[in-house]
Amino acid sequence: MKGGGDAVSAARAVLQTGEYDSAWNMQVEDEILRKLESGGNAKGHVEFVPSSWIEHIQLNSTYPWTEVDGEYSSIKTKHPLLSDPAVRQALKLLVDRASVQVGIYGRAGVTTANFINAPERFVSKNTGWDFDIDKANQVLEQGGWKRQADGIRAKNGKQLKLVFQTSINAPRQKTQAIIKQACQKSGIDVELKSVTASVYFSSDVANPDTYAKFHSDLQMSAATLIEPDPGRFMRQFVSSEIAAKDNKWQHRNFTRWRNDEYDKLFRAAEGELDLVKRAGLFIAMNDMVVEDGVVIPVINRHWVAAMSRSLKAKLSPWDNHFGNLRDWYCEV
Repeated sequence: MKGGGDAVSAARAVLQTGEYDSAWNMQVEDEILRKLESGGNAKGHVEFVPSSWIEHIQLNSTYPWTEVDGEYSSIKTKHPLLSDPAVRQALKLLVDRASVQVGIYGRAGVTTANFINAPERFVSKNTGWDFDIDKANQVLEQGGWKRQADGIRAKNGKQLKLVFQTSINAPRQKTQAIIKQACQKSGIDVELKSVTASVYFSSDVANPDTYAKFHSDLQMSAATLIEPDPGRFMRQFVSSEIAAKDNKWQHRNFTRWRNDEYDKLFRAAEGELDLVKRAGLFIAMNDMVVEDGVVIPVINRHWVAAMSRSLKAKLSPWDNHFGNLRDWYCEV
């Protein structure tokens, strides 16, 4: 199994040179994957499996550029730009999901407006998404954000300038570029920041560039629901889970968003045994974080793995012995 290095090299080592039998989590543009697995000399193929992975943008509820008690993005601060509903609404309209899906992810994902994308009973039918630069301009104009001589909008002496960070890999950098271009057309100045993945996703409390510390206005990453129930997954928006200095940034609420109604819904879901009511509570939670602009879902990513054509599946005696029981269990 190929690990380490960059994703394109890992894909090439399986699909083209045949040095390895498999490589997983291929964060590689689909156009490149198609080229690597095409031709008579290709040594492997790519497998795509639907999943709950959600590539999304987080909006910082706190202010990352002011230090309070030795901490940036402190819960004691409020973001002067992103606390404005007009700005959050405009940003939601400036994410061109279709271009991201077609031009970058291809077979590896589908556009979505939901944070919860599986299992099906928890997926909201209430949400939708639009890419509309003209409408974003209208929203900002009505919200009092006026274009200045340099083309950047401002209100009450504050310019609409944002820093947008993510980890280094080609699909994310290209997604950043697509969003930056749309924002420019609406008078929002976006500075892009890219951080090495081993640093960005680190739990090192001394590192200022981790996504848990969130020292930027916007950030992008992926999250996944790995259990068949979204309870643990949606805990990341509960007020008690806010990542902060006093918990060494180990808690999961990186946006620092606080909402009493959300907390009540989550607590109600913890004790709800009726499956239909429980699903309804999580759908309401999903709708709340999406509609309020806490997160902007972009792509529901598939599991993507490069596999050697020489790999074969082999059934063991246990598969035959427990086959019926296994099928019954999966059905339940």
